[in-house]
Formats: sequence, structure tokens, C-alpha cells
Amino acid sequence: MNTIAHDAGKLSELDAGIRRAWRAYSERLHELTGDEYERLEHESWAELQRELRRLEHRRQTLHQGAD
Repeated sequence: MNTIAHDAGKLSELDAGIRRAWRAYSERLHELTGDEYERLEHESWAELQRELRRLEHRRQTLHQGAD
């Protein structure tokens, strides 16, 4: 596999990871209401942000490797 195809595949995996992270966040909160929602939303948001930062770091690493 050439480098461009490999990088495109990795970027596609990262995009899928972002979609999975948002879906997991949404599903965790989907049927919650009131106090239960309030209690878990902050924690779920922090977890989502950690995952998005991790994926962005991987994306930056890919871009640096391409230079």
C-alpha cells in the first residue's frame, strides 16, 4: 500500500473514531433526565473531550509524518 492510501485509511479511521466518540456521548445521556442527567453530563463531556483530544493528537502525528 502506498503512503497516500495508507494515510487516507488512517484519516478515515480517525474520522470514524470521532463519530464513535460523539455517539457514545449521546448514548450515555440519551434517556437520562433531571438530576441523573446533570450528574452524568459533566463526566461524559469530559470523557468525550479527552477522546477527541487523543484523536486530534493522532491526526497531528499523521500530518507531521507526511511532511
